[in-house]
Amino acid sequence: MKKYNLSKLAGGAVLAGLLLPVTSTQASPDAESIIRSKCLACHTEESAEPAQFSRMSHQRKTPEGWLMTIARMQLMHGLKVTDEERRTLVKYFADKQGLAPEETAGSRYAMERRLNTMESFESTNFTEMCARCHSGARVTLQRRPAAEWEHLVHFHMGQWPTLEYQALARDRDWMDLAFKEMVPELASNYSLKSDSWNQWQQMAKQPLSGSWSFSGQMPGKGDLRGVMTVSGGQGDQYKVKVDGEYADGSAFKGSGSAIVYTGYEWRANLTVDGVKMRQVFAASADGSELTGRMFESIHDEAGMDFTAIRSGSTPKLLSVQPEYIRAGSTEVLTLVGTGIGQKIDLGDGIKVVSELYRDDNKVVVQATALSSAETGQRKVKAGKANGATLNVFDQIGSVRVVPEFSVARVGGNGGSTPKYNGHFQAEAWMNGADGQPGTDDDMRIGFVPAKWHVEPFDAQAEADRDTHFAGQMDAKTGVFTTAAAGPNPERRMSTNNAGNLKVVAEVEENGQTLNGDGQLIVTVQRWNNPPLP
Repeated sequence: MKKYNLSKLAGGAVLAGLLLPVTSTQASPDAESIIRSKCLACHTEESAEPAQFSRMSHQRKTPEGWLMTIARMQLMHGLKVTDEERRTLVKYFADKQGLAPEETAGSRYAMERRLNTMESFESTNFTEMCARCHSGARVTLQRRPAAEWEHLVHFHMGQWPTLEYQALARDRDWMDLAFKEMVPELASNYSLKSDSWNQWQQMAKQPLSGSWSFSGQMPGKGDLRGVMTVSGGQGDQYKVKVDGEYADGSAFKGSGSAIVYTGYEWRANLTVDGVKMRQVFAASADGSELTGRMFESIHDEAGMDFTAIRSGSTPKLLSVQPEYIRAGSTEVLTLVGTGIGQKIDLGDGIKVVSELYRDDNKVVVQATALSSAETGQRKVKAGKANGATLNVFDQIGSVRVVPEFSVARVGGNGGSTPKYNGHFQAEAWMNGADGQPGTDDDMRIGFVPAKWHVEPFDAQAEADRDTHFAGQMDAKTGVFTTAAAGPNPERRMSTNNAGNLKVVAEVEENGQTLNGDGQLIVTVQRWNNPPLP
């Protein structure tokens, strides 16, 4: 029997496979023949027209969710499919039994690999029963009828038979809670049938080829803008090129391929400046916008929010870079978008001194904010294009570290698991009317340059010399690179290079140093790293 690498099937290697193109331009018939030849040893065919199969036809999931299901069939039940067949099946199920855009809202962070997201759910039962072993988003990104949610409980009990005796389980009637409370709750909140899905299936899906103006903000690098060129479209497969630049003038160029699932779920593999990267985006219903996250394939913690708008669509501004200007100063601002008109309005108290550069995707201007300009947010317009804002401030009152709480992981050192580093940004805020930081009327200014360092978070971290062993902070970029994995004979009891650190950002303002801080936990490798955490 063929042996599979569990970590690769459940994690990175299969996720990469998800993003590769499906060669067939008619995935449905091929997928159904694969199901009939390779899946019906365990499943049954309930109807031939339309094709309905036991269990699998009674669930809806994201592409990543279907990928995990098929990988589990390979690992646990001996399913033998080629990589190409697996991609065909994922495409088939994601298109036929996916989630509507409204159904993924609020949970896309899991697909976008935002692994430092702090989840919060109204249901205490859901938090304790579902979101204590894996992310709650893994559950909220699937739909089942009550019978299938009940099957899922049985699966958990069969796979982890000690589950009801573990913490948060043994102190109550876990089985009663699972079947009598959780199953009805899940079936009600995440049912198989929904109006959103019915409506989405009936909508005409828009091709995504064309020229796209994009905007992003990469921690450690800053503002990014450019053009993404998308060609092809047969079988929902595209060729992709990006040609952009960071605010410091460094290039952002690369190419790759993309595939679209469910009519709007964009997944792409690209090589940008020699670095392999992925895109996980959602397309708008009219096919004019793409939003999501772009990140490094190996270090998915290194990534950025990414927005793009197709050239020729309704005029729109994606961003103003930088997103702030100080009252009484003159700055160079870049407006990014499409259909940018000649008449630029930056808001009351801000004047365009001169236009320095213009093309179809951006306009660079020199602008002055009057000393008398009222502080606050301005809506920016350029002809008919709008949608971006500019923050006017007079003084930075406080600095916050983003994220405020973060987890990084040691890695490498000959092992199969790479390091998971920390990426931080300094967010400037202006004090509210009372002049004191931390009140409800404080105004966010934006991300600003800072000087970075780490300190022991508490007395125990100081005693253990965590700042010495856990890794190194780049003082300019705010990127914390963790130390090597494995026991360290230099540490007490030869423990590993874990640590509890305070991350400190220093920003100079009017001759004073403003500090912001956050917490970074450096811990061991994450051995189970599936597409949905």
